[in-house]
Formats: sequence, structure tokens, C-alpha cells
Amino acid sequence: MTEALAPTVELPCGVVDLEADEYAIDPVAFALFVDALVRQYLSSNHTIFKELLAGYLPAAVVMVERSGRTIAALTGPIERSAVAISLDVDAFEPEAGQRELIRLVTVASRAMPAA
Repeated sequence: MTEALAPTVELPCGVVDLEADEYAIDPVAFALFVDALVRQYLSSNHTIFKELLAGYLPAAVVMVERSGRTIAALTGPIERSAVAISLDVDAFEPEAGQRELIRLVTVASRAMPAA
């Protein structure tokens, strides 16, 4: 799924498939990729786009945080997207989105075993 999301933010995802269900992760590239996805998620008002990302982002953010990095988009200001938008809805509340995503990250973190 990670590789499939890379075109969304036009960045390399930092994940390399080594086959046999093993992957190498470049933590710096992955953190930049996840930060860009979080920024896109928070800047959008497109319900379906956001729901799809909401299933992926919590675990990805936990992985970034466990690598000792942070996601700047979770604490900084967010501007409205001109790309991932819905013309039917005018719901743009990035601060509420930040709080909700942080809550989902906390839930995912509790469910993901730490090394």
C-alpha cells in the first residue's frame, strides 16, 4: 500500500520490497513521505480520500515516531489543498483533523508491539 500512495505526494516512499515478505525502510525518506501524506490528509476536505488515508496513516506515523522522528504536519499550520478537494463539502478543519489523527495514532501505538 505504501508504494501505491507515493504518487499521491510525488515523493519516494522510502520502502524497498526485498521480496519474501521483507522490506527495507529508509527512515528519513519514509518520515518525509508520511509527513507529506499527513499534510495532504489534513489539507483536504475530500471525505473518501481522507477515509482511505485514515486507515494507513496511524500505523505509518507510529513507525516514524518509533524511528525517533516526528511528523511536523501534526503540530504546524495547514493550508487548504487545491488538489484533493470535494466540491460537495466545505469541511476544512485541520486542527480537528490533527487531534483526531493523534488519537488514532495513540490507539495504533497501543496495538503495535514495540521492539
